[in-house]
Amino acid sequence: MVKFLKAVPIFCLAMSCGDGDLQIETIDFDSASVQFCDAPQAEGTNLLFKLNASESLILELQSGVLNKGIVGEVITTESTVPGQSKLTYRIFDANVSTNYFCDELPPVSPLVLDEIEAQDGLVIIETRANEGSTNFVHTISLSGVTFVTESGERITNLSINEFGEVTTAVPD
Repeated sequence: MVKFLKAVPIFCLAMSCGDGDLQIETIDFDSASVQFCDAPQAEGTNLLFKLNASESLILELQSGVLNKGIVGEVITTESTVPGQSKLTYRIFDANVSTNYFCDELPPVSPLVLDEIEAQDGLVIIETRANEGSTNFVHTISLSGVTFVTESGERITNLSINEFGEVTTAVPD
């Protein structure tokens, strides 16, 4: 009986320990502004990202999706995730900076602890330019984004509906 009573606390302790997986309860990038290394272009893919201490939200827009503007009108364009555009959430072991994404050779640290690609969602881009403007303003929003961890758990309480604004030049 004494051996049994000694084994119970060890068993309970072992059962309460996690398997090392990170527990992600929310993704909140509302206060982070959209960043990029190279100015967004009308042609080609565009890599945009948001940083929040040791987390990043990375959006790779499909080629040409920002080339849908008409001066004087608001044009809405959609891009599916993951089919046309790609949305990735990363957790690092320390705070991450723009240099991590923009340096020719990425820094050795911080290390990526977890990376999750969105399994579903929609990128909505509203493009507008006023008469006489030399730039299109693209307001990027996300809708219906679903992240699923390796263990099959869905991440809830996503606060990433408004991704941000970027500009491209109005073609001559």
